[in-house]
Amino acid sequence: MTAWDLANQPVDRIQAQFNIVVARTVMELNGIACLMIDDVVADKLQIVCSRSFKRRLTEEDELAEALAEFCSRAAEKLRNQHSVTGSISVFIRTNPHNAQEPYYQRSASMILPQATQDTRRLVHAAKQLLKSLFKAGYRYQKCGVQLSDIRPATQPDQQDLFLYDDQNPTNNAAVLMDTVDQINRRFHKKTITVAATGLGQRWQVSINNKSSRYTTEWSELAKVKCG
Repeated sequence: MTAWDLANQPVDRIQAQFNIVVARTVMELNGIACLMIDDVVADKLQIVCSRSFKRRLTEEDELAEALAEFCSRAAEKLRNQHSVTGSISVFIRTNPHNAQEPYYQRSASMILPQATQDTRRLVHAAKQLLKSLFKAGYRYQKCGVQLSDIRPATQPDQQDLFLYDDQNPTNNAAVLMDTVDQINRRFHKKTITVAATGLGQRWQVSINNKSSRYTTEWSELAKVKCG
């Protein structure tokens, strides 16, 4: 199918067969503006990464793995906009709509000694906060990470006098994180991540009924049979 063929398809049928994104593409091909283009996209002042779980989590290790994954995603967004964060918050909660189970929700924040975009430092801080929040005996439905006090990475920051020695692992953090991002962008799936996210990621639930990614995944492009 050519772009001309797609432009001549009924929008309603395309949306019903595929999704709203493909339908908007058809409209754009016909000169109907659907997507606004901003010349300059403002940097995010807060970055939040959270998720509700289909399977309730009861172990601290499972929550720690999930938070480590969320820190990894948030840190990648930070680096994409060339920013650092000076504060991190973590929250955990049970299901607020289940009257059969006790409700528990807590959050905690930490001001970082130095603003950072290093995934490892954010994961370490998140795990420290989780230890102060986690309470056994509850079935947790959701947890998340929020990065605040976001500023440009080039902005001068107060340096810690105890972080200047050559043996400090944070000295080459920017180079390391940039290398990880380049490798992950190059390959199909996330190739490198911190070990704290877990090898099996037990907190994850397999998704069997998700929509096909027609516009972002070559292997899931729609196939047209001619005959």
